[in-house]
Amino acid sequence: MGSDQIRRWESGTLAHAVTDPFGQGPVPWLRGTETYFGDTGQVVPWYVDGTQQPHQQTSTGTPRVPAPRASGGPRSADDVGRQIKGFISTGAVAPGEAVDFHVTVDPPQQFAVDIYRIGHYGGDGASKITTSPRLSGIVQPPPLTADRTVSCHHWWLSWRLQIPSYWSIGAYVAVLTTADGYRSHIPFTVRDNHPADLLLLLPDVTWQAYNLYPEDGRTGASLYHAWDEDGRLLGEADAATTVSFDRPYAGAGLPMHVGHAYDFIRWAERYGYDLAYADARDLHAGHVDPTRYRGLVFPGHDEYWSAGMRRTCEIAREHGTSLVFLSANTMYWQVELGPSPSGVPDRLLTCRKRKGPGRPVLWREIDRPEQQLVGIQYAGRVPEPHPLIVRNADHWLWEATGAHEGDEIEGLVAGEADRYFPRTPLPEHEDRILLAHSPYTDAEGVLRHQETSLYRAPSGALVFASGTFAWSPSLDRPGHVDTRVQRATANLLDRICKRD
Repeated sequence: MGSDQIRRWESGTLAHAVTDPFGQGPVPWLRGTETYFGDTGQVVPWYVDGTQQPHQQTSTGTPRVPAPRASGGPRSADDVGRQIKGFISTGAVAPGEAVDFHVTVDPPQQFAVDIYRIGHYGGDGASKITTSPRLSGIVQPPPLTADRTVSCHHWWLSWRLQIPSYWSIGAYVAVLTTADGYRSHIPFTVRDNHPADLLLLLPDVTWQAYNLYPEDGRTGASLYHAWDEDGRLLGEADAATTVSFDRPYAGAGLPMHVGHAYDFIRWAERYGYDLAYADARDLHAGHVDPTRYRGLVFPGHDEYWSAGMRRTCEIAREHGTSLVFLSANTMYWQVELGPSPSGVPDRLLTCRKRKGPGRPVLWREIDRPEQQLVGIQYAGRVPEPHPLIVRNADHWLWEATGAHEGDEIEGLVAGEADRYFPRTPLPEHEDRILLAHSPYTDAEGVLRHQETSLYRAPSGALVFASGTFAWSPSLDRPGHVDTRVQRATANLLDRICKRD
């Protein structure tokens, strides 16, 4: 296989054939704090030349300042070399519980795990919480495959992290670094059951649906793609119908679109919103009591929903808990979650799509269109970013934003878009309004439009849907921040949280 092919597979996003106009790019929340193992066996900062000891002294006894590391830092692991890859065999955990890491290292060597918590942290975007002891890495067995389902549930346990009781709940990332400088990531969530104003739901079900691990041109499969015997990427007709959570994420180990959730978290924590955290699987499994919160926030692309996830949100709305959808194409596919071969619940994700007999799996095809909960629904992809056109600018959502009727917010309609479907039933509501109406041209050159929606349910719950992928990145992503979107989001959350 040629080097061009390998680089394409290593991308972690290109092979999905899904346009993410904001791509993750460098990982900004690790800048200035990344470490690796130098040749001396000591952990040293990424900018230190690994051929020098970090505490060398000159003949006069004064410390010598190491030269900058020429390579610029650790290299990202990939699914071809499998230099270091890992996953956790647990879902979201509470303080006092344990996270089990399963890691493969090739060639076998020592590695370490740095644990970061995502947040604002003065603009750094994350804070390092702890570092593991030096761990012995082994080459784990190859992934098991059956009917396109790839699983690593048979990998040996590499490290068990007991979450201290004093750790803050939140979104965490484990950064795995080998002795020879390769790096990979594992995201996980620390949650508890204490009440809060807002519950943030991380879309781990959708993340797994897009996961093509291993992106090696042979065995990897997602709900979108698989490989043929010649290493060519196949489409949905030949993709997996079941994918496993017991495997790493492709490429460098961060899920596709994960940055959208992290953008919201950085912004919300900066301004002091009272947040609780959970995963979509917690919503499915009944671990979430929506009556504990004023609002449930869905910060990123959240396309795959089980019946349990939807029912919990409907109960939330009926009891006055508001719903905030900050992306597009929400709740499009209906999925099922099942146990792993060893019986661990919710480790297998199944979506039949259009293959074989059985009931349809689009919510709108079983007379339960997403618009009945969200207020709008998926309209299509947006091949190039377009401006969002402000509508009903005198509404309180646009208050103090400086936005006027018909104003354009550049680039805010991007990725995918939702709109109101007139022939599709609306949810029961006391009042309803569309806050943007934005024309765009699809991939076939057809003129379409995006809309942003807000309605008040009979219970008093507010349900907001941005109708675009670009809303969360506009809150805190460098190069995409828009103060009008920031203020509009604050107006919404402040009203939900009953702030003065």
